[in-house]
Amino acid sequence: MAPPRAELEGSRSSSGTEELGSNSKPSVNGPAVEPELFSAYSTITLVKDELEDPWALPKLEATGIKWRDLNIQRKIFRVVEAVLKIALLVGFLYLFVCSLDVLGSAFQLVGGKAAGDIFKDNAVLANPVAGLVIGILVTVLVQSSSTSSSIVVSMVSSSLLGVRSAIPVIMGTNIGTSVTNTIVALMQSGDRNEFRRAFAGATVHDFFNWLSVIILLPIEAATGYLYYLTQVIVETFDIKSGENAPEMLNVITDPLTDLIIQLDKSVINDIATGDATATNKSLVKEWCKTAFSMVEQNVTVPSELNCTSPELCWTEGNSTWTVKNISQTINLEKCNHIFVNAAISDLGIGLILLAAALITLCTCLILIVKLLNSMLRGQVATVIKKIINTDFQYPFGWVTGYIAIAVGAGMTFIVQSSSIFTSALTPLVGIGVISIERVYPLTLGSNIGTTTTAIIAALASPGETLANSLQIALCHFFFNISGILIWYPIPFMRIPIRLAKALGTHTSKYRWFAVTYLILCFVLLPLFVFGLSVAGWQVLTGVGVPILIIIVTIIVINIMQTKCPRFLPKILQTWDCLPIWMHSLAPWDRIIQYVTRCCSTRYFGKCKCCKADDECSDRMGKQTKSLEVYEHPVILKNEKEDVNIFTIIENESKVNSTIM
Repeated sequence: MAPPRAELEGSRSSSGTEELGSNSKPSVNGPAVEPELFSAYSTITLVKDELEDPWALPKLEATGIKWRDLNIQRKIFRVVEAVLKIALLVGFLYLFVCSLDVLGSAFQLVGGKAAGDIFKDNAVLANPVAGLVIGILVTVLVQSSSTSSSIVVSMVSSSLLGVRSAIPVIMGTNIGTSVTNTIVALMQSGDRNEFRRAFAGATVHDFFNWLSVIILLPIEAATGYLYYLTQVIVETFDIKSGENAPEMLNVITDPLTDLIIQLDKSVINDIATGDATATNKSLVKEWCKTAFSMVEQNVTVPSELNCTSPELCWTEGNSTWTVKNISQTINLEKCNHIFVNAAISDLGIGLILLAAALITLCTCLILIVKLLNSMLRGQVATVIKKIINTDFQYPFGWVTGYIAIAVGAGMTFIVQSSSIFTSALTPLVGIGVISIERVYPLTLGSNIGTTTTAIIAALASPGETLANSLQIALCHFFFNISGILIWYPIPFMRIPIRLAKALGTHTSKYRWFAVTYLILCFVLLPLFVFGLSVAGWQVLTGVGVPILIIIVTIIVINIMQTKCPRFLPKILQTWDCLPIWMHSLAPWDRIIQYVTRCCSTRYFGKCKCCKADDECSDRMGKQTKSLEVYEHPVILKNEKEDVNIFTIIENESKVNSTIM
């Protein structure tokens, strides 16, 4: 005869409680007590986790014994340890900055002459879109917006390029200079949370520059407002040549970097301005100290009209001779960097320096992050985060962002490089010391700071190039000011922050996409547009406009899917009508994982911790079991115990049915 239903349920309940462990306590004299829910399987816990802000700054809690609980010996040891950490941090930061400098030199050696050749094509530069992408490509190649700007100034001063045609190139240099801190963010890809914050903190600069160009380039092409505004300023003020811009950071870094490599950057300028002899010159500087002297020399001239004077003019055979003062360069002192006598091409030296600089950059960044993580704990971290991220009291909260812009501009002016300043901020964003909302105005300030440095450098130009140099520097300055006025004062318009967070979330999940983004935005897309520009404006318009319309349509549909899907046709309310590889990165992620797994198996042998290929594939094939949310009050510990209990119940049921 079958047991009563209540008895069967009682046996199930007691069996379940035996399997649950310490969190469930069966009653001694009565039915089993309802087990306590495990936090990992609790519906409330999962909902709470979903509501937590993934962009909230982490709590950097102190670990170890508190200061008041230490004895004298331990306190002395902790002070010495803190001093050593600060000294190491300063040292690694110095090497980090020097490696960025050497990295820029390496890029100039690898692609400097190519950059000069790109600038030579004046017909292409007349197209604003082509000028923009050329500015991006050249700045990525030489890793310095200052170098790109100086080439543009040289071309304008030589009448090879008009100021109005140079403005899109300057906009492109603004975009190209943001690639450095994006590369630095890749070094923090080991930890997903750190990488999400660091990559978003780096790419907020990219999105600001791209969005500013998308809005302001068409306005400038149609109205020329930057050109006319800066022209009025230059003509109104009686500006005269002054002293060179102060080189504060270079005074510190040059003693080390000059021992590694020194470049003759005038070679790139000469190539861009059409000097044929500069093509065969090396960028590696050989003579660091030179002098110029004027020497009278007999030279041939086309006719007597070209003679310096009738008394100094004579004819020998079919040639007409005269005497002219010729400037001669006297080499006084050789440079003493390690490549001065190297019999290696510029490309070879550039590749060597590129590898060494990247290794040093990665090592220094990893060590800086580890030191900051160990130092910025407890009260120290709390104080620093409050100082950096806290706003002023109402009604002056809005002032905080503008003070951050001023700080960013001042710090960039001091270090003489927006790339160095923003690259130094990136690891701080990654470890959670600075929020994305605070690094955004600091980045905008760095854009202004780098233009003020260019303005001071322009004021030091010779009289014949002063006006053009200053006008281009002012165009750069007012371009950034215009971008800030669009994308910062109104909180709703701070779109670069939202875009950077969205990209950071995707790249933390699919870390390979960060490299794809870098190559696509800074190499492939500019090259594609440049190729269309070379083919002519008809081709550029015919291909570019349809692509642009498609991109804008996709963006509008995405926004409507999120905000108001009811206004869309049912088929467009989601992208499920398209193949999954067209609207999700998951299939691409599986392909990349498969390829990398195959490559690692082929080139590095079997799995590190496995003895056989079968064991390796089994281990790699295991998936972590997803958390389940059950409505039944009894939540089992894991799926394995689930199976065991229900197997027992099933067996009991079979026995009972047999008895019946």
